[in-house]
Amino acid sequence: MERVLDTAALLHWPPARLAGGVCASSQRSELERLSPARMMLVEAADILWRDAPPSAIEHAKTCASATGDLARLSDVDVDVLALALELKAVLVTDDYRLQNTYRHAGGSIESVVNAPSKHVWIWELRCKGCGATSPLPADVSRSKKGPVGECGACGSPMEIKRRRG
Repeated sequence: MERVLDTAALLHWPPARLAGGVCASSQRSELERLSPARMMLVEAADILWRDAPPSAIEHAKTCASATGDLARLSDVDVDVLALALELKAVLVTDDYRLQNTYRHAGGSIESVVNAPSKHVWIWELRCKGCGATSPLPADVSRSKKGPVGECGACGSPMEIKRRRG
């Protein structure tokens, strides 16, 4: 089965283990920014660099919105997710948001260094006052702390919370 490799695998795995993996073309600039020396080593590995088609990127965004993870995924993360969804491949990542979204969509994951996530979570807005909940909008700030908005029912602050999916 094909494996789509997240940047964590490119940074931490030996080049021989990367061979045959599929990566998003956008990961090249990310890897170059993080570790130019590692980028030179990775370029020598037998990796298939691909661009996900626009339809796959839209599908990835839809899947990430369903779990509430979209606002916290980078554009490169969305590209990687789109490739994994398009190829129905194993997604190799330590990013819990990517793991969560891909598992929710029915995909298989493999971790790079860290233990994989144990559960699928759905992120939602929850009122600190009355406890009302609403889906997490895709345009919510990437900030993880503090209130995100006001409750429509009581006016209290809404915060991002998770529940099992």
